[in-house]
Amino acid sequence: MQGGGADSSAAGGWVAALAAAWLAGTALQLQQAQAWPTGAYGALAGVAALGLAASRLGRPGTPRRLLLVVAAAALAFALAGWRGALRLADRLDPALEGVDMVVTGRVVGLPQPGPEGSVFLLDTEAAQRPGGEALRVPARLRLGWTRSRDGAGGVDGPVPRAGERWRLPVRLKQPHGVLNPEGFDAELWLFEQGIGATGQVRASAPRELALLDGPRAWHPRDRLDAARQGWRDAALLHGADPVAAGVVAALAVGDQSAIDAPAWAVFRQTGVAHLMSISGLHVTLFAWLAAGVVGRLWRRSRRLVHAWPAPAAARWGGVALAAGYAALAGWGVPAQRTVGMLAGTALIQGLGLRWPPLLVCAAAGAMVAALDPWALLQPGFWLSFTAVALLIASQAAPAADEAPAGPRARWAAWLRAGLHQQVVATLALAPLTLVMFEQISLVGFVANLVAVPWVTAVVTPLALAGLVWPGAWTLAGWALAPLWLGLQAAASAPWAVWTVPAAPAWAAAQGLAGGALLVLPLPWRARFAGLPLLLPLLWPAVPRPAAGQFELVVADVGQGSAVLVRTAQPLLLHDAGPRYGLDSDAGERVLLPLMRALGECRIDRLVLSHRDTDHVGGAAAVLQAMAVDEVLSSLEPGHPLRTARGPGGEPVPHRECAAGQSWAWDGVRFEVLHPPPGGLAAAPYEASSNARSCVLRVVASDGRAALLTSDIEAAQEQALAASAEASAGLRADVLVVPHHGSRTSSSDDLLAAVRPRIAVLQAGYRNRYGHPHPMVLARYAGASVPVVRTDHCGAWVWSDDGATCTRDVRRRYWHWRPSAEPPEGGAVVAIRHGRRAE
Repeated sequence: MQGGGADSSAAGGWVAALAAAWLAGTALQLQQAQAWPTGAYGALAGVAALGLAASRLGRPGTPRRLLLVVAAAALAFALAGWRGALRLADRLDPALEGVDMVVTGRVVGLPQPGPEGSVFLLDTEAAQRPGGEALRVPARLRLGWTRSRDGAGGVDGPVPRAGERWRLPVRLKQPHGVLNPEGFDAELWLFEQGIGATGQVRASAPRELALLDGPRAWHPRDRLDAARQGWRDAALLHGADPVAAGVVAALAVGDQSAIDAPAWAVFRQTGVAHLMSISGLHVTLFAWLAAGVVGRLWRRSRRLVHAWPAPAAARWGGVALAAGYAALAGWGVPAQRTVGMLAGTALIQGLGLRWPPLLVCAAAGAMVAALDPWALLQPGFWLSFTAVALLIASQAAPAADEAPAGPRARWAAWLRAGLHQQVVATLALAPLTLVMFEQISLVGFVANLVAVPWVTAVVTPLALAGLVWPGAWTLAGWALAPLWLGLQAAASAPWAVWTVPAAPAWAAAQGLAGGALLVLPLPWRARFAGLPLLLPLLWPAVPRPAAGQFELVVADVGQGSAVLVRTAQPLLLHDAGPRYGLDSDAGERVLLPLMRALGECRIDRLVLSHRDTDHVGGAAAVLQAMAVDEVLSSLEPGHPLRTARGPGGEPVPHRECAAGQSWAWDGVRFEVLHPPPGGLAAAPYEASSNARSCVLRVVASDGRAALLTSDIEAAQEQALAASAEASAGLRADVLVVPHHGSRTSSSDDLLAAVRPRIAVLQAGYRNRYGHPHPMVLARYAGASVPVVRTDHCGAWVWSDDGATCTRDVRRRYWHWRPSAEPPEGGAVVAIRHGRRAE
């Protein structure tokens, strides 16, 4: 017996080593900045296979086992890289970007409706130019369909539905997203979904647009997607309250598009967002509950118990029901990896391998990484595995006492167990949540104590019952109403959320270790040792410029402008980026996460240069979420932003922006150079919006300077250059290019007066305005001024230590890169005052 236990323990140790090796090999491959050719990965896989074969020959020993581990890591690296290279090969040819073409394909998944139209995935069958020339396009596209308003500005006719086959006139571009420090990686998300191009259905070619066929009756995916869309639409119609209807649709069929941004903010602030859609964590919890129900029902039949043991039936029943639930949710990548994780766990337990929970999770994690290597980069992967480890541990824990007698004692025991599990989950997941999201809900513990059993036991069953009896959706909405009121009240507390800056790797690792110590079954003295380990994660040191210096963060917001100027203490935000749609803007999606990751909790001065929505589209979201001491703007009287209120409802002081204003923060001088005081008072605000732009010059104590020009045009540039001849007041090392590189700006007079060492241009990738204009780029090249573009560079960060492009710092092989590196790109981005670093 002892020998068998020792063999089992040794086998478990090597399984853990192999799982760790597979995860390490996959993780290492995900750090590659550039993918190898598929042949190189194939060769490495062959070498790894030979190593695996050689590890089975000769005498058992450490060298042989070490060879096995190294070969497993190499094989994982090779397989992940090979799959990545195949996906890169399926991307759109850059030569086909912006080309008019007609594609034929079938809609997969659920189209995502929005205020302005719909977004859907199309699996392509064929593509051609309007003249008939065949084209090669990626296998899967993500297309936007803008709804026509009053017969203009969009596509007329019915919107494509799930499972339908269409012929569509489109223009495509390569997958591309904004990229900022610590920000969401949209290009990784597109890559993991297998999307090789994005694009828009063209309204200018209605004769080439046609519905060819409905969902195929014999095809399971078509029928399921069509049924899911019908159920979603019916669920939304049954809800009088939009929030409740959106949550019910999300819980029933996994579609989150109807839950608006304010509702998501409440769910995040109260820590219950994981309950409001069919996520990986939700599928895991559903499988655990389903296994309990299946096991209890199975034990009621003596024949079934003799045919198949109840524990095994419970495990596989839970997996099967979870797979059905994940299919109902659309069988997306997170659902696939969660079902794979659960199946791997059930298989390990079914083989009679009595491994500890962490070993089971490690082996299942390796299985998921083999199916989806990029899962290792998703928060849901780590949250799901942590949750599974906790659930397995709670199931495996032996009862200290006998089962309580009587209903009251059983209810008390159930409540104690639920409270204990919630405490353990809160303590264990809190450090991981802080590492991944830089914030945690302080009201989440209490909110989840109420929301988890209520949503799981009441709302979700009613939402699923609505698939059979639609009246249950109304009941689910009624059940959500009191919970929603409570969540709103909890989220309104000023201390509801604890936000921290992005922690360095060592602080994150130390904090995770501290969280583990707090929940492991160790003596309390050992557990309390985890508290000091959490401190660097809860209060990380925030790197800031030295006194007299500033850091310039030119954010990547797409077609718009937003620049952060950080000094030793105060923060200035110059413009707040564009509005992306009726329900999305750069303030919520880019600037707030960026500022929080940098450790900024308030804005000392918000400069809104002029009224154009590509500069002020995100301002409302910023003002509502972050304290602002003062707004400086050229907005007209009556503009809603002039009377905006802060997060606590307090009015935000506002001043007119005018030349001559100046102030100093920590030895850094700020000077407003334009517009002239009262000089444009007689001109209509709409007609003179660009001419009113607030121009700001920032100068460090050592003379290092930046000029933020907003959207001024040639006339204002010439006036500034003329006034600067006597004072040299325009000289700057860095020039933020006026008007996104429009041909109406960047005059020779401005370049001669500023004499920048580098120009930074904020523009959206392949934007509809054609910014930057080739003539403008030629003008900068003629003046020997290198141009850094945010659509090529991502966010550009400049301090007294030099400058960096976020795309260079975060470069991975799935990221977009120009087909030909421009002569001004690449290495010439790091400049210091007085010289350029090549």
